[in-house]
Amino acid sequence: MPHTTSPGADPRLAPLYRKITWRLLPFLLLCYVFAYLDRINIGFAKLQMQQDIGISDAVYGLGAGIFFLGYVMFEVPSNLLLTRIGARRTISRIMVLWGLTSASMLFVQGEWSFYILRFMLGVFEAGFAPGMIFYLTYWYSQSRMAGVMAVVMLAGPIGGIVGGPASAWIMTAFSGAHGLEGWQWMFLLEGLPCVLLGVVAFYFLDDKPAEARWLSAGEKALLAADLESRGAQKKHAFAQVLRDPAIYGMALTYFCLICGIYAVSFWLPTLLKIAGVQSTMEIGLYSAIPYVAAAIFMLWFARSSDRMQERRWHTLAPALLAGISLCVATAAPTQFALSLTAITLATGFMWAAYTVFWAIPSQYLQGEAAAGGIALINSIGLLGGFLSPSIIGWSKQATGSLASGLYVISALLVAGALLLLVNRPPQPAPARA
Repeated sequence: MPHTTSPGADPRLAPLYRKITWRLLPFLLLCYVFAYLDRINIGFAKLQMQQDIGISDAVYGLGAGIFFLGYVMFEVPSNLLLTRIGARRTISRIMVLWGLTSASMLFVQGEWSFYILRFMLGVFEAGFAPGMIFYLTYWYSQSRMAGVMAVVMLAGPIGGIVGGPASAWIMTAFSGAHGLEGWQWMFLLEGLPCVLLGVVAFYFLDDKPAEARWLSAGEKALLAADLESRGAQKKHAFAQVLRDPAIYGMALTYFCLICGIYAVSFWLPTLLKIAGVQSTMEIGLYSAIPYVAAAIFMLWFARSSDRMQERRWHTLAPALLAGISLCVATAAPTQFALSLTAITLATGFMWAAYTVFWAIPSQYLQGEAAAGGIALINSIGLLGGFLSPSIIGWSKQATGSLASGLYVISALLVAGALLLLVNRPPQPAPARA
């Protein structure tokens, strides 16, 4: 998919992009799977740790979301630093520190240690996702970015497909081993691999194509020519980015999408339990189903978006359908088949919108300021990751039900679609001959 070549393009580009894809994307995808897993495995830990350490739903919701406060505070500085020290050092540093912090979640004893470690996890992971998006702009032309994003962003659904059953199995199989509870083993066994991946990243990645010893001089020249000819014509300084209304319009849309994605990510195990699934292992297995749909939807919408070279409606339509589907799931919380079907559709549409969305800012922002601009959009949007689980937690605490909080999230997804309808995102500049 990322190496699809448009009619009339140099026939040497397809094998070149295929070579780049097999070199970079599997490794970056694996790293992002663990990033997503360490971010959301708290949803499974809640099934055991909430009672063990004595925290309420409101405390859980705030702790789940406080990750994003640390992330947002340090994201722009992290990405601006990336342009100075390179992606290789940045990704390595981020992965080692977040892996150690995620594993340290096994030491949580109560409310404040829960808050502090979740906050620090956000601080250390800050800049990873937008840094990776910016890094890929060095290697792929804008006409291919939706497809590339679909492959890398599959990390979220894969994290849900593999992480749900794996987390449930670890929590069940290791419970009580060597004096640790199942949730403590889960944090340890899912956190430490990130440290190893961080070390590998330092030696495996190249900051830019010009430094890649696995590309010939001819391949480097061909890639440079394609990136130049198919790039957007508008350049940015970071000061311009901060004053650009289009950036904040994109950030608000992203905020609404993130509210939906992390509402489901953090509360899906609880929603399945409300629907009547009681076994931890069964919850883990059923939780994989929505993410299978997400992977399929992401790839289909991204392929269609790249083929048609259209981003706006390929983001707007699935965001709207996600809001409607989540509303249906909320209205029938105890009807298992209907609830699971609606949650599955909502999850698939959210991730499809999320994937295609990232082709919009990456085609608009050019130059070194793109690192800061993408991070700024991501930072503002990820405040939704703090807000949405907190809204649902407070709703559950106040009313005894998740419904009112989920209806708010549904409305935000619809609002995100309407924002794209009203505020037309910048279109890509036509490719130069």
